[in-house]
Amino acid sequence: MVIPVHDVNPARRTPWVTYALIAANVVVFLFTPGLAGSVAGDSSLAQLCQLQAFLDRYAAVPQELIHHQLPSLVPTGGIAVGPEGPGCVVGPPGYDKSPELSVLTAMFLHGSWLHLLGNMLFLLIFGNNVEDRMGHVRFTLFYAVCGYAASYGFALLNAGSAEPLIGASGAIAGVLGAYLVLYPKARVWVLVPFLIFLPLRLPAWLVLGLWFVLQALYSSGEGVSDAGTVAYAAHIVGFLAGMLLAWPLKPGTPPPPEPRGLLFGRRARPRQTW
Repeated sequence: MVIPVHDVNPARRTPWVTYALIAANVVVFLFTPGLAGSVAGDSSLAQLCQLQAFLDRYAAVPQELIHHQLPSLVPTGGIAVGPEGPGCVVGPPGYDKSPELSVLTAMFLHGSWLHLLGNMLFLLIFGNNVEDRMGHVRFTLFYAVCGYAASYGFALLNAGSAEPLIGASGAIAGVLGAYLVLYPKARVWVLVPFLIFLPLRLPAWLVLGLWFVLQALYSSGEGVSDAGTVAYAAHIVGFLAGMLLAWPLKPGTPPPPEPRGLLFGRRARPRQTW
């Protein structure tokens, strides 16, 4: 998997919504109960129980989204010692949960620093140009719609799952799909792990197309051991939703600047003007 670090596609205006989304995701992560110890690698049982209770309340759960039925027993955040040893206490929920609203709150939750930073890196690189093309308000709505499409698309394919669904990946996948439609020829600096991290400048259609193909392969369980813990199907649905929503904006989209310098190991030829 290539790691994008920068795109050669300057935006005309400041992407305030993209910056605000990144800031909100970071703040929510820092204040998520039970994550402090897990980040340091020394999570206690109490912290894990707090995290589980928090996610069950604010994460999207496919079973709840499709059947609109909330569980009668949920983690309370407490711990107790039972016949099989210490564990998390469960009890009737002391709150009212809206499955529809949980999709929105889940879009700002992440389970680890790696999960958070990976998502924010893609949003920072590709979100500014999509926001620039759509405008702040329309981009905000676009981001939310892609996130909802990804969550409900995954839930339809996993209607019986009670595992919490968290992360901004589905919405950001929509941003990637929109970028592919609007700026397929934009150049993206990436790091390719080949003995060392090799920097290359590749066209966006290749970088994002490869990303989508890998998500499809991973969704089928090929080439990855954690296919059951990552919602790859949500990435696919979000990506396709972003492409469809951005398609009407493709006509009239300003092209990215002409590439200069090294491309695939050789110097690009400048275009002739007539």
